Amino acid sequence: MLQGLERILLISIHTHLKYSTREPCSLLLQIEAAQEDTQRCEANLRTIQPDIDWRVIAGEEDIGFRRWGVVDGTFDCTYQAQVRVERPDVQLETLRATDFGTLPNDVTKFLMPSRYCYPEDFLEFVPRQFGSLPGGRLIAGMSNWIKDHFTYDICASSGSTTATDSFNARAGVCRDYAHVLIAMSRSVGIPARLVSAYGPNVLPQDFHAVAEVFLDGYWHLVDPTGMTQASEIVRIGVGRDAADVSFMTSYGYMEMIKQSVQVSRIA
Repeated sequence: MLQGLERILLISIHTHLKYSTREPCSLLLQIEAAQEDTQRCEANLRTIQPDIDWRVIAGEEDIGFRRWGVVDGTFDCTYQAQVRVERPDVQLETLRATDFGTLPNDVTKFLMPSRYCYPEDFLEFVPRQFGSLPGGRLIAGMSNWIKDHFTYDICASSGSTTATDSFNARAGVCRDYAHVLIAMSRSVGIPARLVSAYGPNVLPQDFHAVAEVFLDGYWHLVDPTGMTQASEIVRIGVGRDAADVSFMTSYGYMEMIKQSVQVSRIA
């Protein structure tokens, strides 16, 4: 594992979702912190009213897990956790791009276009703006450029907004920032994917989304909003883009009554 500045943080999470349905509908839920080498849940409590018979399936890339259930009427869910994060903050500028011929099979697909990320739309802009910066220096440059040139605006995007749309508007929310970095990264041959996450400094407090790029043979978290660092991010799941890793997907109409996310450092 690549070494960086080691930090061990205990992160507290409290999430409350309350929705209503007009008729029974199937629900795919992914809000629980993943258990993995760099983060461990030390306390985990989930309460749902009314009780639902869930079927648990693995998350994309076997990171985290999802729950299938049928909701009829009111869906009231509370999730509380304490997660110990033991992940270094790596200096991106020191990381090299991985040669195409050595990319693992399960990483190669993250070079390709996906529902929200069209790398071909950035083939001219990236080299014109960033020149011949290599590997991690290029990723850091692109992430900083997005942070400096975009406006965080909760009204600037919708569920159909692509990375290209967000780039043209120079505005969006965390998933839009991440989508732009993912599309830019793929356009220069660096595999990139989206991570759904919790972060203690996210304002306004909500589910968070960051990018993850493959450099020097490993995946590395990058937040182009600048609100979180790798050492304090609690991963929920990963995917090609937001279509793969939404915190909740309903197959039927659901109306939000209340939704809140509170994330803080305990130590």
